[in-house]
This record gives sequence, C-alpha cells and structure tokens, in this order.
Amino acid sequence: MGVPNWLEVILRSLTTLVILFFLTKMLGRKQITQLTLFEYIIGIAIGGIVAKISTDVNGNFLNGIYSLIIWTLVPLALTFISLKSKKFRNFFNGEPVIVIKDGKIQEDHLTKEKYTVDDLTKLLRKKNTFSVADVEFAVLESNGDLNVLLKKEKQPITPTDIQLNVAPGKEPRTVISEGMILDEALAYTGFNRSWLKAELEKLNVALDNVYIGQIDSYGKLTVDIYDDKIQLPNSQERPLLMATLKKCQADLEMFTLATESKSAQVMYKNNALRINKMIEKLKPFLIE
Repeated sequence: MGVPNWLEVILRSLTTLVILFFLTKMLGRKQITQLTLFEYIIGIAIGGIVAKISTDVNGNFLNGIYSLIIWTLVPLALTFISLKSKKFRNFFNGEPVIVIKDGKIQEDHLTKEKYTVDDLTKLLRKKNTFSVADVEFAVLESNGDLNVLLKKEKQPITPTDIQLNVAPGKEPRTVISEGMILDEALAYTGFNRSWLKAELEKLNVALDNVYIGQIDSYGKLTVDIYDDKIQLPNSQERPLLMATLKKCQADLEMFTLATESKSAQVMYKNNALRINKMIEKLKPFLIE
C-alpha cells in the first residue's frame, strides 16, 4: 500500500521548504528592490520549480531537487565571478545610467533603458522631487532605483550649512520590554536599575505597566505603557536647569552694570560669557 497523495504532498513540501531555506541562505540577503532583472527571473523560476516538485506526486522528486540546486548554484557562481571581475559585473548586472544632468533630461539614456518621461517623473516623486529643473544629477541604478542629487540651492539646510554644532546622536536603547528590564542594554547606556526605577517613579509608572522603555542618546527615558488612556507627565528637570543657567547669566550681566568696580565688572562679564558658552553647548541636551 502506497503513501496517500495528501501525505506525499505534505512530505514533499516540508522537504522542499528545508532545502529552499538553505539554498536561499547561500544566495544572500538582497531585498526585493535590490534584485537585478536576472536575479528576479531566477527567483520566479525557483518558485515555479518548488511548486512543481511539491505538488506533482507523479513526478520524480529527486530530479526536481537536482533542478532546484542547479538554478541556485549557477547564479551563485555568477555572483562570485562578478565579485572578482568589474567588467563581468558591469555586463552581468548592468551599469548605472545618468538620466538627468544639470536639470536636463538625458533623452537618449532614458530611451535606451526603455523608460518614459512618465516613468521618470514617477520615480522622482518617490524621492519627494516634483521638478526636473531642481535636480543636479539623477542616476538610474541597475536594479531600477533612482538616486537623486538636488541642486545646492534646493537642498534642505543642514547644521553644517549654518555652522551649528550639534551633539552626535546614538541609537536609542530598549531597556524595558513588556514589563521586564533588559540588564545588558541598560548596562550599555551607563545607567543602572536604581536610576531606571527612579525615572519610572518620576513618571508615576509601574514597571509592570511598561510595554517598551527606551533611553535616547541624551539619557532621557521614554516609555510606552499598556494603558494608553493614562497621560504621562513631561519631565521638567532639563527645562528648569536651562532656565536656571540663563538666570545666572542674566544676574551676572546685571551685576556688571550695577557695580562701579572695574575689576568686578570684568569678572562678572567674563563669567557671564562662560555661562553663555556653557548654555550653547548644553542646548542639544536640555531643550526637548
């Protein structure tokens, strides 16, 4: 008595799934949007083979597996060759093409890649660019993505443009997850459990009620709680510290005007300037 068809389909599918998992691990981690046309075709072909050998109970299972391995190893070999040879890589994957230069569409390049103006403007809109004249360069990558460099006067202002020093940002660390303290992540931030519990007390939040808690690059704890109806109080420590520093600066400037002693005036003025420099350095940390 043979194996029932439904059971054979299940066994074939599970076996194919395991094999496919390891084969795709070999191929790498490229996102769908990063695939070249050839890699996209390979993916479709492998999907078709998997469906065929999983459900075709009358077909030879091993022959299907051999085919699947070939369709995986050949692209893998081509990928290794591409890593070693730039000429082969350009031929195999294609080269980036400039489709806009100095605000002018390169019609010949666009036609060669079989793109219309509508296709180009659609890709530009995805980059939040609505005018071709605003573009310095636009490069069509081999995977079909469009990278855009706006003209200098159309680019957003950055802190560097206005010579503003900003504190370096770091990745926020999740230190509480579903009511549990993550000690390893907490240690990485330089804080301990006592500090964390004190911060939770300031927010009047119980640890068990915290769904996720994160510490940002400035050492501030933010939490999301299970009960969204509860309004969390805003921390006032940093604004109060900034206000205190500004008051000290203002007092020193007032003392400078109030005294008749030249040496005292110089002392008050210099200290007022020192506090002002301190305020400028601390602004990124104290202003929320």
